[in-house]
Amino acid sequence: MNTARNVNGREHRSGGQATIHFTVNGRNRAVTVPPMKRLLDVLREDLHLTGTKEGCGEGECGSCSVRMNGELVNSCLVPVLQAEGAKILTVEGLAVGKHLHPLQEAFLNQGGAQCGICTPGMLMAAEQLLAQNPHPTMAEIREALAGNLCRCTGFMRIFESVVAAAAAESATQAKAPHLEKTHHAR
Repeated sequence: MNTARNVNGREHRSGGQATIHFTVNGRNRAVTVPPMKRLLDVLREDLHLTGTKEGCGEGECGSCSVRMNGELVNSCLVPVLQAEGAKILTVEGLAVGKHLHPLQEAFLNQGGAQCGICTPGMLMAAEQLLAQNPHPTMAEIREALAGNLCRCTGFMRIFESVVAAAAAESATQAKAPHLEKTHHAR
């Protein structure tokens, strides 16, 4: 197999493989895979980050949502080649050590997590919302999560989980305003 350099100076292997460099959950990673392999499959199969789920494989359900360079994307629609040099945050990256993200805690406490297929995508969409708007209205929560489908809960417990997480984060900031937010700084 021959090795060459792509336009970014990165190594590229012939034979349908490319070495893609990106950051996942704060860790620099490199994978040598077919460049059109879906980001979802690279995360699950090559990096063994199985929290991100495949629901529909067509970008309709939101189960595979991750943040790429700060934007919410459906990883089932993103060829890994587009992730070259990107910063990716998956559901596994929300927790800090053994401490769950406030959204994860709220989903557990409020019953927002049911079967678990939509939960990672819901968490990522909610995290995106709270990163941009720490005090969303119920209408804003509904709009932010509109791209995510759930067949179990009827959505109310999910919406209530986001409200609870926003309140918990506000209470934490009120008690310790000098502490920098660690979860949304990514």
